[in-house]
Amino acid sequence: MSSLIIFPTVKGANLEGRRFTLPADLEGELNVLLIPFQRWHQEIVNTWIPPLHTLCARYPALRYYELPILPAMNPLSRMGIDFGMRMGIPDRAARAATITLYLDKDDFRRRLAIPDESTVTVMAVTRAGDIHWRTTGGWRDDASHALATLLQLHTNAATV
Repeated sequence: MSSLIIFPTVKGANLEGRRFTLPADLEGELNVLLIPFQRWHQEIVNTWIPPLHTLCARYPALRYYELPILPAMNPLSRMGIDFGMRMGIPDRAARAATITLYLDKDDFRRRLAIPDESTVTVMAVTRAGDIHWRTTGGWRDDASHALATLLQLHTNAATV
């Protein structure tokens, strides 16, 4: 089931330097996007990583990405921030799955109906930008169940 809101086309680069146009360049048939707005949101994002590793092993068509949302700024400032983040993430796979987006944060939130920057927004999105599921905050049992159900339905639909 798709919502009326479509993930907007945005450009960014992961912490390994690869450029992306999202959502088209997402690599999964279904992609979980962890969207933090504040530096302290990393603790919330980290609650999702182990369960998402498990789900990706179970559902090969699933990928996940962390999309830190930062305000638009000049290229030199972006390089400094990206360098700092890259140095803070020793795991190459984690750096590859982190795509920094420098954009008009208010416009981005408005387009995705995200009311504020108080917590992490999590979405399951296709490469076409269809949002099939969303929640906020850290990993919870109800989020786990809802996402697993969606993945099972998505997998069954793909095999029909």
